[in-house]
Amino acid sequence: MRGDTLIIAGIALIFIGFLLVFLGTLISALGGEGEVEGGGVIMIGPIPIVFGTNREAVTLVSILAVLLMVLWIIGALIARRG
Repeated sequence: MRGDTLIIAGIALIFIGFLLVFLGTLISALGGEGEVEGGGVIMIGPIPIVFGTNREAVTLVSILAVLLMVLWIIGALIARRG
């Protein structure tokens, strides 16, 4: 039962993500003017590789990468105990 709930939640999050990207693209195309900034993280195990277009994006993504690292370590410790 718990696995089914997680699968449904995962699928729902994927669809919500697609919808947000679509709406963002649509709003950007209709607005005409705007500045695009972004960044990302590639996680290889607990080690992040951070990239971005400016300092603010890299700072935000770095904070999120640290959060992901902490969550990964907590998950690994919990899995090891169980």
